[in-house]
Amino acid sequence: MQPQKANFKLVTLNSKLYPLNSLSHARHLDLTDPLKHFRDRFHIPKHNNQDVVYLSGNSLGLQPKTAKQYFEQELKDWATLGVEAHFQGKNPWFNYHEWFSKPLANIVGAKPGEVVVMNNLTVNLHLLLVSFYRPEGKRRKIIFEETAFPSDRYALESQVRFHGLDPAECLIELKPSENAAHIETAHVLDVIEKAGDELALVMLGGVNYFSGQLFDLKKITHATHNVGAIAGYDLAHAAGNVPLSLHDWNVDFACWCSYKYLNSGPGGVAGIFVNEKYGDGSALPRFHGWWGNDAKTRFQMAKEFNPAQGAEGWQLSNAPIFNMIGLRASLEIFEEAGFANLRAKSEKLTAYLESLLNNINQTTGKGQIHILTPANPAERGCQLSVRIIDNGLKLFDEMTSNGFLPDWRQPDVIRFSPVPLYNTFEDVWKTANFIEKYFEEA
Repeated sequence: MQPQKANFKLVTLNSKLYPLNSLSHARHLDLTDPLKHFRDRFHIPKHNNQDVVYLSGNSLGLQPKTAKQYFEQELKDWATLGVEAHFQGKNPWFNYHEWFSKPLANIVGAKPGEVVVMNNLTVNLHLLLVSFYRPEGKRRKIIFEETAFPSDRYALESQVRFHGLDPAECLIELKPSENAAHIETAHVLDVIEKAGDELALVMLGGVNYFSGQLFDLKKITHATHNVGAIAGYDLAHAAGNVPLSLHDWNVDFACWCSYKYLNSGPGGVAGIFVNEKYGDGSALPRFHGWWGNDAKTRFQMAKEFNPAQGAEGWQLSNAPIFNMIGLRASLEIFEEAGFANLRAKSEKLTAYLESLLNNINQTTGKGQIHILTPANPAERGCQLSVRIIDNGLKLFDEMTSNGFLPDWRQPDVIRFSPVPLYNTFEDVWKTANFIEKYFEEA
């Protein structure tokens, strides 16, 4: 893939001319950024008493500063109220999970009753597959991407085996065409059409963790339904990162973790989406637990399961309150910032990094930087996956030793994720400047 030509014309700032790839220009972009104050709402890790350039929000988001006081409140209620905190606490634990429905629905494009927070990502994926992967006759195949996150692959393989089937026969892997870094939408649609009435399920990552590609979920869902199959997605790298309209796209189900772009903290509670057309879930097989029982009768301890309506009916156990607190603190910031505003800044940050990296290829003449992520902003979030020709791990190690925290993925990719809530244009400039000097001195 040939790098796009960067346009580093001069711009006027304070009656002086600066090139677009200058530190002065990056600082001007930060000065005029309407979201710049949200960075102060997060704890930024330090290196030699200076803020690190943190570009790993696609692996673990940073801690909202309000999380500590929220934890302290729940610890206080536990200490002073004990079990009574379920109903008498400042934030009663009995219905604590209900607070998340509206802000999460806004983020994934759903109705509040279609989402719920519970468990962790792969647990939720398995629970949803119990309901939505129902192989019958020749309709037993699953389409997923070759570079799916390993946990998704393991879950799909084990579900196929659970039904007494062979993964080698049932799993169809989507692969990029030769010399391509990502999978064209037309190819996805073609594979779906060819699978036809043998297809049971399409289960893709909304944003592929390795390449950073954002799939066209609207078109893929439509094509999937056209052949009579189910459309479900792992949104771990999409939720809080890219615009989603799960309800309007008629997606059947989805799941996501919340410790990446949603900043819930390590192992933070995950979430699910179940389309409202499945109502109370009575038409689907699923596992039951008492927290999935209707809240009005939950404490009657009846022998008969009385399911809650919507996604809440897929709950099993008590809400893990302490795993939800970080997410609550983060979602309050999302609500205040507005997701459309965050997306606009995200596109600018990522395009700026892309331009600077392409410029390095041109100025050094070495062409060692290959961006795997699609150049079209509509086909990516804030992540750029970069393959460094000739020992990219050495560059990654140099960066982490000098106050930068990107993310390494085997065998040869550095992932850079400038997150609009807390990253700056100066962060992006510093990153590119370090890489340029590295190549100049190599």
